[in-house]
Amino acid sequence: MFEEVVAGWDGEQWVHRLDEASGAHLFVAVHSTVLGPGMGGTRLKVYPTPEDGLADALRLSQAMTFKQAAAGLPYGGGKAVIAAPSIPTPGTPERRDLFLRHADLIDSLAGAYFTAADMNTGPADMDTMFERTPFVLGRSPENGGSGESGHGTAIGVFHGIKAAALHAFGSVDLTGLTVLVQGVGSVGGRLVHHLHGAGVKVLVVDTDPARANTVAGEVDGDTVPVADALTTACDVFAPCATGGMLSRESIPALVCRVVAGAANNQLAEPADGDRLAAAGILYAPDYVINAGGVIHLAGYETLGWDEPTMAAALEGIGRTLTEVFARAEVEGISTAEAADRLALARIEAGRAG
Repeated sequence: MFEEVVAGWDGEQWVHRLDEASGAHLFVAVHSTVLGPGMGGTRLKVYPTPEDGLADALRLSQAMTFKQAAAGLPYGGGKAVIAAPSIPTPGTPERRDLFLRHADLIDSLAGAYFTAADMNTGPADMDTMFERTPFVLGRSPENGGSGESGHGTAIGVFHGIKAAALHAFGSVDLTGLTVLVQGVGSVGGRLVHHLHGAGVKVLVVDTDPARANTVAGEVDGDTVPVADALTTACDVFAPCATGGMLSRESIPALVCRVVAGAANNQLAEPADGDRLAAAGILYAPDYVINAGGVIHLAGYETLGWDEPTMAAALEGIGRTLTEVFARAEVEGISTAEAADRLALARIEAGRAG
């Protein structure tokens, strides 16, 4: 069954281990090491079937290859998935033992893949894994890491929104614009404050009403019901929650000029990039605008960057998007396709070099 899932995947290697003690299936997919070791998070999730977990790892590993290339980092793409029967409680021996065994699997790849935190994982889990393998990023600061990378992601998205505003509205000054932020967790919550500081009228949507009210109150913003997230008029729609919300069905309902947010895999299918362009909506490709997290991890933990270098790299996300927008116009293609071409060109240059 796994072989059927992998059929057609163009990555380099994938490994699987059944963790008998927990019943979890451990997957690591290394899509490309052309530009450097594969790097991507470890996702802990309950899936309908183990095959769904493998499919997620494969899909996300390819997206990470493009993200690293677009960000100009010396890494390729990879992803790890722990497809568990249930999510073990943080701080329990069962969770610790599971992550130690997962670390052993990553260590067996001998540096072809570096992992970090992702869905349902965090710095504490990375601390645990580092006991068994050095190929871990995002440990807690007290254990020599750079901690949670949501801060870097939020700053990068903020710069991306400014670049999109310049292209769509003619100015990087966001004063007076209305931005709807969908999902105000680690990244979206921080983004809201950056936007407020730039004079933006913020609209907040979150599946947790209490969190939405709290965050909106902190920035004098308004909340929007979840059911109205895609149909509420705004200048910029910033999806910062789950992926796949931009689809054949949802795009016609959008009432915005720009889509620019932190969520991964925002397009339900590749053709949705063309649909956004046809609707006159400027789309900031997700893996370009949300690369601040991997920039944070690589810069602080493996490249030795100081604060000014990091700030310049995060600001560079805006410059990359400006290049993507210009390429899309010149070549008459969607911004999604323009981003793919930019990433592929950098990968091929690395291969040739």
